[in-house]
Amino acid sequence: MSRKELPRPGLVRAALAGQITNRQGAAALHVTIRQFQRLKARYREAGVTGLRHRGRGQPSPRRVAPELRAHVVALVTERYAGFNDTHLTEKLRELHHLILSRESVRRLRRTLGQPAVHRRRPALHRQRRPREAALGTLVQLDGSPFAWLEERGPAMTLLGAIDDATSQVLALHFRPTEDLHGYATLLHHVFTDHGLPLALYGDGVNILVRTDRHWRLEEELAGAQAPTHLGRVLQDLGIAYVQARCPQGKGRIERLWGTLQDRLVSELRVQRIHSREVANAFLPDFVQDFNRRFARPPMDPHPVWRRPPPALPLILSCRYRRVVARDNTIRLGPRCIQLPPGPHRRSWARARVEVRELLDGRVVVLADGRPIATQPAPSVDFTLRPRRDPNHDRHRPAPAGSRSSRPLTAALSALADALPPPPRRRHPWRRPFSRNAPSLTDPRTG
Repeated sequence: MSRKELPRPGLVRAALAGQITNRQGAAALHVTIRQFQRLKARYREAGVTGLRHRGRGQPSPRRVAPELRAHVVALVTERYAGFNDTHLTEKLRELHHLILSRESVRRLRRTLGQPAVHRRRPALHRQRRPREAALGTLVQLDGSPFAWLEERGPAMTLLGAIDDATSQVLALHFRPTEDLHGYATLLHHVFTDHGLPLALYGDGVNILVRTDRHWRLEEELAGAQAPTHLGRVLQDLGIAYVQARCPQGKGRIERLWGTLQDRLVSELRVQRIHSREVANAFLPDFVQDFNRRFARPPMDPHPVWRRPPPALPLILSCRYRRVVARDNTIRLGPRCIQLPPGPHRRSWARARVEVRELLDGRVVVLADGRPIATQPAPSVDFTLRPRRDPNHDRHRPAPAGSRSSRPLTAALSALADALPPPPRRRHPWRRPFSRNAPSLTDPRTG
């Protein structure tokens, strides 16, 4: 008998002996008077055994049918191997029209002897950071290296951006490693599909923030280090960057990686995707379905996204300072850019210009903020890489006798002529030799 049924025999015997009434017995067992009378009749017929629940040991009328159970077992062990209970329940309901609860799927998995995908861990104490109120106020971004294609393809890094107010995945992109080209592509998707956020929240990767301890004199006078290539892009777009000091600080995107390393890996396995290009093509449909399940409405219904500028491709680039050669060419790594003639067929030789290498591989040369030359991408599979420190301008010293050094030489010569000559002091060791000079051992001179 269960703990609830243990008081029944004593109260029923007391009622049959006339020690208590049916109303008192029913109140003690929290049942109706009619149910208490049924218990008395069952006790007269079968004794204490009749007071147990009659459904105990009987098969449930709501049990899963054997045919349905065999079908689900085949799916769990073959096609959906490695899916968690919630994800598997969704797939059975949406793709196979099998209506099963999560608990039924869990019991079936435990019957098969399969362990849980995620081990339950005790909750640790933490302090809650409230969400931002409006969509677009804060965007968290990060990268996660993982075996996303398992043994079917190469190891990749998934770069992602999630909105802090709604937990909406804004963009996902696969890259071989966590590099500048991947973050620039991710930000381009966010800016073009949604808009410019107010701030970004990420870790201290050297692609987004300076991690070296070198300070130039100009930086020491300004009190801050100059930004990286992407840091300059964020400054031009008016986007602040908040650096997280620990992984728990950006907990929303860290929890997103835990979910994607389970669900996205399973979806890529079902779709039989084995290359990075096909995986990137599959991500938009996955993101749409993921946001439909997990995104939440913001507290403030008015988003704060800003419209990106028309020159966004020109801003989202790596920037370098160059001096034009005498043949009106500029070198950027292995690439050589020929400049057209200037106004009135003037030459650009010895002029200082800015060279921008865009995300699509184009090179744009700017003089006084205006483009003067463009070169197309060298290949289709172009990868944007930083070629040198973005804050180190390339100033070549002028050769001696050149036109730029003549005014300085003339000024120094005029200054030397204007100064009085220094007094000449004759050192004893530098005096000329003379035979008539007194000897150092002369007794008259000592």
